[in-house]
Amino acid sequence: MELRAIIVEDEETSREILKNYLAKYCPTVVLKGEAANVDEALVLIRNNELDLVFLDVEMPYGNAFDLLDKVGDRQFETVFVTAYNHYAIDALNAHASYYLLKPISIDKLIEAVDYVSEIKEKENSLQNSVLRPIHQPVAGKITIPQQNGFEVLSISDILYCQADDNYTQIFLKEGKKLVSKTLKYFEDALADNGFARVHKSYLVNVSAVVEYRKGKGGSVVLSSGKQIMVSPAKKKALLAYFS
Repeated sequence: MELRAIIVEDEETSREILKNYLAKYCPTVVLKGEAANVDEALVLIRNNELDLVFLDVEMPYGNAFDLLDKVGDRQFETVFVTAYNHYAIDALNAHASYYLLKPISIDKLIEAVDYVSEIKEKENSLQNSVLRPIHQPVAGKITIPQQNGFEVLSISDILYCQADDNYTQIFLKEGKKLVSKTLKYFEDALADNGFARVHKSYLVNVSAVVEYRKGKGGSVVLSSGKQIMVSPAKKKALLAYFS
């Protein structure tokens, strides 16, 4: 699919290299403009419907994170392009879809564009569709340990699980449980029952999802009304659950 994009990069040489790479190796990317600083980028973002922004971290009079703060909620994906690998965690926290190090690897650039394309294609296909899980959870039970034994829960009653250090909070249709097991433990235990890890801290019952919202990283709304942010790294896998 066509991806409407801009490049935000203060170095003209770097902009030209990226433009040439995109033209040669990523023909689905249609550039709508380029910016050398935060102010120019804001104008482009506000005047165009964008799918993707290639964003350098360090710029004059502000940086990538300042720009994203000024933009606020957004529906475009972000690919960070920088010479510095120490921004990786900040980029993740800013809901970047991909992180490219300079000098840019052509293979990694193609990988980043393909990743964003798959996300956008799935989002667009779901936009006017009934949100329906492809795989219905298997009806069953799960046991959770207690001091004097164990308790049996119906898997269909679980809305989501939230990490709490080495514990996990299990949120049910009615009430919640605190269990002395990690979220990874429940991710493995519920792997075949229609549960998706959408964030490092959250595991959700796909059948409880009633709405998907585009945004910084996207989010899901559950039948209880709870809204949970989706990590960019988990978005593609989550969207694959729906037809």
